[in-house]
Order: sequence, then C-alpha cells, then structure tokens
Amino acid sequence: MDAGALPSKSVKGGARQLVDLAWPIVLSRATQSVIGFCDALMLAPLGETALAAGSTGALNTFAWIILPMGTVFILQSFAAQLRGRGDLESLPRFGWYGLVLAVASGVLALTMIPALPRLLGLFDYEPDVERLMIQYMGIRLFSVAPAVATEALGNWYGGLGNTRIAMLAGLASMVTNVAGNFLLIEPRFGLPGYGVAGAAWASVLATFVGLSVVLTVFLRGVGYEKPAKLPRLRAGELLRVVRFGLPNGVNWFLEFAAFMLFVNVVVAHLGTTVLAALNVVMQINSIAFMPAFGLSSAGAILVGEAIGRRAHGEVWPIVRRTGAIALGWMGTVALAYALVPEFFFSWFSPKRAEEGLALATVGATMLVLSSTWQLFDATAMTFGEALRAAGDTTWCMAARIVLAWLVFTPVGWAAVFVFDGGVVAVMVSMAGYMGLLALALAARFASGRWRNIDLVGEPSLV
Repeated sequence: MDAGALPSKSVKGGARQLVDLAWPIVLSRATQSVIGFCDALMLAPLGETALAAGSTGALNTFAWIILPMGTVFILQSFAAQLRGRGDLESLPRFGWYGLVLAVASGVLALTMIPALPRLLGLFDYEPDVERLMIQYMGIRLFSVAPAVATEALGNWYGGLGNTRIAMLAGLASMVTNVAGNFLLIEPRFGLPGYGVAGAAWASVLATFVGLSVVLTVFLRGVGYEKPAKLPRLRAGELLRVVRFGLPNGVNWFLEFAAFMLFVNVVVAHLGTTVLAALNVVMQINSIAFMPAFGLSSAGAILVGEAIGRRAHGEVWPIVRRTGAIALGWMGTVALAYALVPEFFFSWFSPKRAEEGLALATVGATMLVLSSTWQLFDATAMTFGEALRAAGDTTWCMAARIVLAWLVFTPVGWAAVFVFDGGVVAVMVSMAGYMGLLALALAARFASGRWRNIDLVGEPSLV
C-alpha cells in the first residue's frame, strides 16, 4: 500500500526531508492566509469602515472555526504514529472521524447566526462597522463545516507524509477567493458590487471548492488503501480523538478568544483606524509566518513517526533542526519589518487620501513593533508542534490559557485603559505574551514528560 510519498526513515528528519514535507504545508497555509489578506486588500478601497468590518468579522468568524479545527488537527499525530507503528488498516477510520466532527461543528455554527446582532452589540464598535460585520459574519458562518473538514483530511494526509493534497486544496481555495472578490466586492461586469457581503460570499465559495478537492481525493482512495466498503467507525476511537484533540482545540480557541477579546474591547476602544491597522498587521503577519509554521508542522510529522517507531532519541535532533531553520526565517522577517514598514502598509490604502495617511502612519508603527515577537513566535511554534505530535495537548492547553487569560489580557487592558499606553502598549503586550509562551513550551519539552504519553493506544485496541 502506498501511504503517500513519505521519505525514507533512514534520513531521520534531515534538512532535506524536513523541507520536502514543509514546502507544501507552507503553500497550503499561505493560501489560507492569502484569502484573508486579499479580503483586506480588496476591501481597503471602500474605506476603513469596510476594512475594519470585513477583517474583524473574518477574525470573529475564525473564532467559531478554531476550536473544531484545533481538535481535528490531532489527526495528523494519530496518522503519523499509526503509520510509524505499521498499523495501516486503522488509518481510514480516522479520516472519517474528522468528517464527523466537521459536520457537527458546522451545524452548531449555523445556530449562532440569529444571535449575531446581540453578541456584536456587546462591543464598542461604531454603528456602521457593527452593521457590516453582522452582514459579513452571517454569511461566513456557512463556511465552518467545509473549513473544518478540509483541515481534518488535510492533516490526516499530512500524517501519512502526503502534504501536497492540502496544498492543492488551498491553491484551489485561493484562486476561487481572489476571483470571487474581484467580481463581487466592487461593481464589475454588470454586477452592482456587494462590498463586505461580496467578500464573505467569495470566501464561502472558496472554502467549498477547497473541500471538494481534498474530499474527492479521499473518497477515491488516493494515497492509501481504501477499504472495499465504508469502514465501521468505533466510538472508542472517536472518543480517543476527542480526548487528545479537544485540549488542542480548546487551547487554540481560548488563546484566540483572549486575543479577540483584546481586539474587540481594548483595540476597538482606540478607534476604527487603530482597529483597521491592527487587522492589516495581522494579515501581513499571517503570510510572513507561514514558512515557520510549515516547518514546524513538518517537524511534527517526523516527530510523530519517530515516536510511533519508539525512536525517542531521534526527536530532539528533529526539533533542533526545525527550530534553527524557522528562527532564521522569522529573523529575516523581523528585519524587513523594522527597515521598511511603510512598504508593506502602502498596499492597503483607502481611496480617500486622508484615511490612507492615518492608516499608514499608525500601521507602520504597529508593524515595526510586531517585529519584536517574530523569534518568540518561531520558538513557540517549533516546540508546540513537537509536543502536539507526542499527544502532550492538555499541558499545552493549560499553559496557553493561563498566559493568555491571566497575563496577556489583564496586562494589555491595564496598559491601555489605566496607563493610556495606546498603540505601543497594544503591541508590547502581544510581544510579551509570545515570549512567555515560547519559554513555557521550551521548558515543557526539555522536561521529557512527553515521552510517557500513549497517544494511539495499544495495537489491540485500535
């Protein structure tokens, strides 16, 4: 059976093997970030109100996706360890578990649409921003189920060493989204231009197109030995996926929720210009950090396979090599931000000159300050992904929750509301959080506790 282009185990996580696995992940993740980047870029000519509503609405929508997405991310670890152990018969069932969880998450998200006006009314948005954001999110929530399903199958294939399928799905989504934005946001080809709603519908369509790619490949049995009939799912295995995946999902969700609370309460308090500028900074960063994330995910695949073979001695060399390359990339990004921030922000210029000048002035300052957390981010990603591959998700969840909710959120709130720190306080708070997180995850990995975790269980139970 061909499980999909996993390089020879004899390489033991060498740089070439790492890059071979990483570059499709980089392109896959980058295409997802390009979708948000293009939404912001194509909404910018409509003004900072549309930009703030669309970009913040996209982040708020992601809050409904990130918990199930983080949960199904664990399928990569299951697939890698099962493959490393040689238990190939069990593999197809775990792909189906991801689809089950995706459908459940999509249904739950749709039930929240009627509550959007009440939920968004709790925050300090300007009336026009709130109105457009409700419109945007009411459409985007239809993309939750396909987004989670695409993530589930993409990570399942990634655990088999086949990272290119997720890349193809991401490329299809990106092309569809860019074309949809071009057609639907501003008046073109006889269409009236739907503004923020057009951007939302383009993203929904793009998500379904991406799912169609990876789902077709999975249903045809590409890259694995497809059973003659649908596999009989086992409640115990599904619960095991949830047991180890849910802490990872809760981890991502609560960390992201702390950030969203920070954006919606602290940053929104500073005005629409600052809110729009921060969202642009995050869109730029979402693309810039993708190579480091791809490298970390590729390293996690190799870590998972090594653990599945009980070759724990190979894990640290893989992590060390992964971290060195990721740090090199993020250091280059930080230098570029510090030297030419105006270049990056010049892409997001509203048609009204006065809005463009204000946005660029605030945004350039924020982008320079964001360069301080790039190395922390690379370190946190490298160790966090390695721990996730080992199944050490509960401790990581607790560490992120404590740091996000008991340190980052109150410190950031006090820095802005009590000490009137403004934009500088916002960015310094974020950098401090990332530094503490990197230190905590590195210390956890160094403790070696991950060696004692049994992710997939005994072969007889699978």
